[in-house]
Amino acid sequence: MDERLLARLASAEAAYEDTLEELADPSVIADQSRYREATTRHAELKPVVEAYRAYVAAQREVEDATELRNDETDEDMLAYLSETVDEKTSELDDLEARLRILLVPKDPDDDKDVIVEIRSAAGGDEAALWAGDLYRMYERFTERSGWSLDPINVNVNEGGGIKEATFAVKGTGAYSRFKYEAGPHRVQRVPKTESQGRVHTSVGTVAVLPEAQEVEVEVHDNELIVETMRSQGPGGQSVNTTDSAVRITHKPTGIVVSCQDEKSQLQNKLKAMRVLRARLYQIQLDEQLGERASVRRSQVGSGERSEKIRTYNFKENRVTDHRIGLTVHALPGVLDGDLSEIHEALIADDVAKKLAAGV
Repeated sequence: MDERLLARLASAEAAYEDTLEELADPSVIADQSRYREATTRHAELKPVVEAYRAYVAAQREVEDATELRNDETDEDMLAYLSETVDEKTSELDDLEARLRILLVPKDPDDDKDVIVEIRSAAGGDEAALWAGDLYRMYERFTERSGWSLDPINVNVNEGGGIKEATFAVKGTGAYSRFKYEAGPHRVQRVPKTESQGRVHTSVGTVAVLPEAQEVEVEVHDNELIVETMRSQGPGGQSVNTTDSAVRITHKPTGIVVSCQDEKSQLQNKLKAMRVLRARLYQIQLDEQLGERASVRRSQVGSGERSEKIRTYNFKENRVTDHRIGLTVHALPGVLDGDLSEIHEALIADDVAKKLAAGV
């Protein structure tokens, strides 16, 4: 292991010891904000320090066994010591690889809740039905993950599909997984309305935004145009007889957010503000990274059939993630929210790229 990496690990161990002192300090315990920060930092450093200490112990065993072997004459003992050196050397290699992964910088937004937007794109009514399937897939994925899903705005068409849906997912690590869902999702299947049995290709787009807190995004009332209206259901039928639906326009950016899921106008406004803050937070991140185009816009693409991050082929019972060339023949399970195999592969690819880049 090179000196630079060892220095980073020694620094991490010192920081870990500092968190232990903080967690035992009565003044820190009395301050919930400081205590929460110390607890979070302690949890982040613990696996790194444990692996580092295991590495140091294994390295010491290799050195001790090597020194004894140099002075040993008994053949049985020589064989035992050589075997120990080989085993511990292999363990050192494994631990070093693990430590390099653990030291890859974590996305600061990974633990945040998320705002997810699904829209039907190319494919007409079939695309809307597919958008509804994506929505249900994420409902099941959220349940499997132990998180909670809160609908914000769901626009259903007459055929029972979804034109667009916005929802929030609350739970530790939600963004760390959902961020891999952003982009165009292409489906290839025979629609129920297809009498000739021909396979159609449709697209639903998914945008994923880390949810921002009020302290992270400052929004002034004089920057907003707030409009109220009757909530509408499929076919223009009124969902209720009060002006509970809310549409908010952010004048500086032109962002428009609507919410009609709740019967209360106040609740709809609060939900719409959550989406607005998430979009403004993403713009702030883009500017900090020096990016001109919105990440959200790059996520959803143009919605054309040729664009996709993932293809769901019903005839062949397969799901292919084109970003990493992974194909799994388990379509029903994926649509039931079992995204674990795909996500683990995407995370491994992400880490490998960061390691190759020397991050």
